[in-house]
Amino acid sequence: MERKTTHIPQADIDRQLQYCLEVKEVYQSRGVQPLAFVDTYGCQQNEADSERIRGYLRQMGFGFTDKEAEADIIVINTCAVREHAEQRVLGNVGALVHTKRKKPDQLICLCGCMMQQQHVADKIKQSFRHVDLVFGPHVLWKFPQFIHGLLSRRGRIFQIPDEAGSIAEGIPVVRQDGVKAWVSVMYGCNNFCTYCIVPHVRGRERSRDPELILDEVRQLVAEGYKDITLLGQNVNSYGKDLDNAMDFADLLREVNAIPGDFLIRFMTSHPKDATDKLFMTMAQCEKVAPVLHLPFQAGNDRVLKVMNRRHTRAEYLAKIARLKELIPDIVLTSDVIVGFPGETTEEFEDTMRVLEAVRYDALFTFIYSPRVGTPAAEMDDPMSRQEKLANFNRLVALQDQISEEKHRAYIGKTVRCLIDGTSDDPRWTLTARTPGNRLVRLDGPTDAVGQFRDVKITDANKWSLYGELV
Repeated sequence: MERKTTHIPQADIDRQLQYCLEVKEVYQSRGVQPLAFVDTYGCQQNEADSERIRGYLRQMGFGFTDKEAEADIIVINTCAVREHAEQRVLGNVGALVHTKRKKPDQLICLCGCMMQQQHVADKIKQSFRHVDLVFGPHVLWKFPQFIHGLLSRRGRIFQIPDEAGSIAEGIPVVRQDGVKAWVSVMYGCNNFCTYCIVPHVRGRERSRDPELILDEVRQLVAEGYKDITLLGQNVNSYGKDLDNAMDFADLLREVNAIPGDFLIRFMTSHPKDATDKLFMTMAQCEKVAPVLHLPFQAGNDRVLKVMNRRHTRAEYLAKIARLKELIPDIVLTSDVIVGFPGETTEEFEDTMRVLEAVRYDALFTFIYSPRVGTPAAEMDDPMSRQEKLANFNRLVALQDQISEEKHRAYIGKTVRCLIDGTSDDPRWTLTARTPGNRLVRLDGPTDAVGQFRDVKITDANKWSLYGELV
């Protein structure tokens, strides 16, 4: 649980940028315009990591493609949270043997949380011989060095050091669009929930310098970004390792004070660290979106204790009640695990009661997936897959009903939304988001993208809202 944060010296980042130039010269000498394909699985932190990978690739002279067969470098940024995501990655990586056969100089690189697991790296090394590079989140900042190594000598590279983690500033970034942006405020996790592999692959909690965060947000606002999400595995732990006294609520106030017309979002929060100070700050800061993702995972106290969640059902519900008191129109989302080892159907009923009490706008629901190296993977799990699936289906049905009811309550209202993109559906050419992050489909001119516009909601279903520009 070492809290001392290691910062990568700027000289080391400068050396990585020099490697970028040397890689660029290699491809220039071949007389080709190299292309890169970057595919991302998992959470928003992985998306932010992929933006830094693209930033490095741009410095190396790469353009980007969405076709694996065209790419000179393929980078797959992986997720380790659930088995399904891992199986999808392995299936897609296996299929790349065909693109490599047609393009022998193609470099195939795997990174992210899944690769930080030693048993996965060993499997890649033994069974996926066409993969050239495997590296974990701790050494992402060395990506140009690895590519330079692959181009300058023969042999594969595997880099998954077991360490607490570090902070590397100054890595170039290529963002996905000009409307929404991710800003990492901290990395790692110290919670060690018994089902979760994240602390084992992402390292210990470490907070970025608040001034660097504020500088990044100021730059994004100056560039016209309208929707800025502050990221961390547990943002509410921000600042615990800093020398100066600043917590996440303080940081929110500082970001809110930056001039400009933009929304502030953040994720993810842990109930044990979601304080009244945070809720008061959200209520008082006009740019902080009225939405909170607050995972409760299970509604039964015995299950929560075995999960090592360090909050009770009553404590969680009390915080939700206080939040609704301060922000009556708050949009709430959460994560739920169904079928945790040892959970009975009677205990699952407590989870259903939490849904009925809170009435979430949306849920992210999962059947428990054992992760190698976590305590839960070794626990007795007597409930059958069929029973778990039955409980899961009941949970989804209840949440679908609640989501549709809450969405239909928007019909007839006019809501200030951010037009955030276009759609291929000719009926609904634009997509937008309410302040509470509800998806809105509507028709309108493409030059509205990036603008806040009033939208009258005309229809809804359990997934989204439909509207028209006012």
